[in-house]
Amino acid sequence: MPVTSVEKDLDALTMTIVADFPVPVRRLWDAYVDPRQIERFWGPPEWPATFTRHDVFPGGASNYYMTGPDGSRSGGIWQFDAVEEGRSFTVRDGFAHEDGSLNTDMPTMMMTFSFEETDGGSRLVTVTTFPSVEALEELVKMGMEEGTRAAMGQIDAVLADLRSFAAELPTSAQLIGETQVRISRVIRGAVDDVWRAHHDPDLVKRWLLGPDGWVMTVADIAQNVGDRFRQEWTREDGSDGFGFEGELLESQPPYREVTTESMIGMPGEPSRNELTLVTVDAGTLLTLLITYPSAQVREEVLATGMTDGMETSYARLESVL
Repeated sequence: MPVTSVEKDLDALTMTIVADFPVPVRRLWDAYVDPRQIERFWGPPEWPATFTRHDVFPGGASNYYMTGPDGSRSGGIWQFDAVEEGRSFTVRDGFAHEDGSLNTDMPTMMMTFSFEETDGGSRLVTVTTFPSVEALEELVKMGMEEGTRAAMGQIDAVLADLRSFAAELPTSAQLIGETQVRISRVIRGAVDDVWRAHHDPDLVKRWLLGPDGWVMTVADIAQNVGDRFRQEWTREDGSDGFGFEGELLESQPPYREVTTESMIGMPGEPSRNELTLVTVDAGTLLTLLITYPSAQVREEVLATGMTDGMETSYARLESVL
């Protein structure tokens, strides 16, 4: 059990949890900024968490829900006020409605996660500040302390599981709910460079090609929210061809952007793509959460070998960087 102390200060309206780990600070930090890892331990064992958004940068946000034994869900939202890479982050932590919006009927807390080096590895100090004594007592009564202890009891297994999150792994696809898929890949390069490679037309044409034998003929990049993008490919001999187009909905360089995406000439509702870039030990963790119009569309798209094509492109991206 990594938790070494829990202290509640009614005068300061805080609860401080200290936990020690036999791993370097960088390994512990990466477990918290990688949605694939944090969701393995954030919820208690009987209430596992699913993170549908995890943007660890000032002004970023995280959305997650925990699923109970009976299938019921309890949602949460983090809003990042400050991030000091590799050392600390501060979030406003609240309960969320089913649509991910903040539930203002429940207390919102400030939480600061501080990562420190120790002789034996690393230490995480989490200080939660409550808006009132009543809120502190209410959440403690709801089992916040016990739930936190149970959740953190799972971290050691995640930290030891280097194989599942190694930078050498190819692009992976994780199904979320009925209509979403989360694409993950560590890119060996800095966040700024990976962002630039997604937004410089000349660079995009060098790596975003999918399987060998294709060339990108059109790379019109959306620069501002509301702009539209267009991408087109053909085989090297000029035969066949296809393309995608969509609208830029959100942009927070160099960490996050959200677009719609439709295949050119195909009817139907577009998908929604949420790209997040975060610094990890080996480079940049690229996460792409795709929401499809339906479960059937998701199944059809994945059956085309999309993930393999993306891996070929991302490997090419590393060589470009």
